[in-house]
Amino acid sequence: MPSGLVALLDDVAAIARLAAASVDDVAAASLKASSKAVGVVVDDAAVTPKYVSGLTPARELPIIWRIAKGSLRNKLLFLLPAALLFSAFLPWIITPILMLGGLYLAFEGAEKILGVLLGHDAHAEEAAVEGQTAEMVENTKVAGAVRTDLILSAEIMAIALSEVSDQPILTQAAALVAVSLLITAGVYGIVGLIVKMDDIGLHLAQRPGATPRAVGRGLVAAMPVVLGALAKIGTVAMLWVGGGILVHGLEEFHLTAIPHAAEALAAVFARLVSFAPGVGHWFGFAFASALVGLVAGGILALIVPRLLALFGRKPVAH
Repeated sequence: MPSGLVALLDDVAAIARLAAASVDDVAAASLKASSKAVGVVVDDAAVTPKYVSGLTPARELPIIWRIAKGSLRNKLLFLLPAALLFSAFLPWIITPILMLGGLYLAFEGAEKILGVLLGHDAHAEEAAVEGQTAEMVENTKVAGAVRTDLILSAEIMAIALSEVSDQPILTQAAALVAVSLLITAGVYGIVGLIVKMDDIGLHLAQRPGATPRAVGRGLVAAMPVVLGALAKIGTVAMLWVGGGILVHGLEEFHLTAIPHAAEALAAVFARLVSFAPGVGHWFGFAFASALVGLVAGGILALIVPRLLALFGRKPVAH
């Protein structure tokens, strides 16, 4: 029973399996994987735009490029060697590490929601950037995005690795490199397109012809709303991805009460959306995962600041 993110990555796992057939097949599998990146974009495209909110338009693409480079660095320099080593010598440790990452995502999402509900979120953000230069603010945003990407990338690498773990190590490495490049290009290419749609709209609004101008004005008017909505969806995405990783990990350890409850709720959604049961099942499981993430992350969000205060440290700004 996969988590929301794991379900979306089934196709990526299939591509990794194809890539493992031989090193020569990696190129062909990579081409096919380019059409499968949309599963990960559902999560990353929702999470990433919030990290460029509040920045000047000229800095949006450079920041996304920095995040994309950080994502590749996460995958190729850290996660790929670690995945191969763990697979060879400590295969049992992969699930606990992923669950710790899931807890971190759930903590970030729940902390954001608690900040809004308690009314100190905006003040906390203002305080976090007070006295900082524009470069320092950008660096903080990039660091936060790369930390979040590390968890999502770890999940991607783990799912891909699970499909090629019985192959020679060089074939495993080639498959993971192919998946890393394709997923990163797909995710951040689409994120870049999303955040620049208002500029595209402005360009269309200045072109001759009633139709291009109308479309352009519509894009310009809609994108602030869309980006604001994506920032909120990004917070929820952290909960459902983090909670989904936790649910999947519990099942791996045969602690099935919560996974069975999540699956039962997903089945209810599937029956309610009878014309598209697969979609209903996905949303049901995502909703159940978000609830798990909210509970687990909420507990951490209440405990961690007190522990940090106890040791005289300030929480890290996200």
